[in-house]
Amino acid sequence: MSYSRLYPVSWDQFHRDAKALSWRLADAGRFEGIVAITRGGLVPAAIVARELDLRLIDTVCIRSYRDTTRGAPDVIKALESEDASWLIVDDLVDTGGTAQVVRGMLPNAHYATVYAKPEGRPMVDSYVTEVSQDTWILFPWDSELQPARTVAELAQDQ
Repeated sequence: MSYSRLYPVSWDQFHRDAKALSWRLADAGRFEGIVAITRGGLVPAAIVARELDLRLIDTVCIRSYRDTTRGAPDVIKALESEDASWLIVDDLVDTGGTAQVVRGMLPNAHYATVYAKPEGRPMVDSYVTEVSQDTWILFPWDSELQPARTVAELAQDQ
């Protein structure tokens, strides 16, 4: 899939959005621990863990992107547990491929993402912001400061 839109997210905005996710999760029940989906889920998991006062944190390591190209989820490190009190945290659900794999590992866990796209949204229990399927979210850890192009300049390129 090619992405026709770019949605840059600053560190400040991401922190506010992850904290907003924490507010939603505070009403979703009591969680004993967090499973962060690496790598994108590490930052929001740290914020959510602080906000919900959770100290038990584990990871599921999955690679589904190579640059901006999405591929089949490649499980690098799995987690097997029947504990229904896990909270799974990721930065984004796109098509739901990664979410489907993790749901298979932890079917009773609560799955939360900061951002959700329409195809993957049914796979998560909680999210903060929905973006269109054709949008590439430029996370702060994937960007560098540089002069910004105007919307008009970007439209001329299409």
